Amino acid sequence: LFFDLSPRVTKLTFSGQLFFEPLIPERQQNNSLQLFLGWEGVGLASYLLIHFWFTRLQADKAAIKAMLVNRVGDFGLAPGISGCFTLFQTVDFSTIFACASAPRNSWISCNMRLNAITLICILLLIGAVGKSAQIGSHTWSPDAMEGPTPVSASIHAATMVTAGVFMIARCSPLFEYSPTALIVITFAGAMTSFLAATTGILQNDLKRVIAYSTCSQLGYMIFACGISNYSVSVFDSPVPSH
Repeated sequence: LFFDLSPRVTKLTFSGQLFFEPLIPERQQNNSLQLFLGWEGVGLASYLLIHFWFTRLQADKAAIKAMLVNRVGDFGLAPGISGCFTLFQTVDFSTIFACASAPRNSWISCNMRLNAITLICILLLIGAVGKSAQIGSHTWSPDAMEGPTPVSASIHAATMVTAGVFMIARCSPLFEYSPTALIVITFAGAMTSFLAATTGILQNDLKRVIAYSTCSQLGYMIFACGISNYSVSVFDSPVPSH
């Protein structure tokens, strides 16, 4: 067995179960509120799993970094969901997508006129960047390898890191009404795929090489969303698990 018989096995089992349980509402949700609850549940469980070897300083730092970076992404996701509710008066995805085609007034903030749907899409993208370890928020992913090997496999497989990609694909009818947001998504994915692959070449630790390779593959998936090939992006989601 990978772990010896100790009380930590119970902690690992509980944290692992807690990690996979929120994936069900996150993937099969019908409204943005359930998506956010599952999103936060996965983030909490990932912190507990990365922090499994709590006596090691590097594992402690990696868990804190993962939590903080994901909270930065939440500062985009939460206002994006609030903006959807303010604009459409509902959190149901079907209703939001049906009403998105209607002309909407722009929001004025700091003497700047901003398109409402574009602003919402950019905020949702910030959440996806944090969760899917895109450029600017990619540093937590290699450090998460400080957790046990099964934990690293769960986080970097088609579970946690692909949540941001799945969220963009799920909200694709909304993103299609914002060409500006799609351009930003395309550039973010392209830059991440190149930067992560280049950085991975320079790594000596095999687990960090795998982590950067995963970030690069996630960049390709985000890029596919940016060019409106959502089916290709979701089809590519099992690739990081290999």
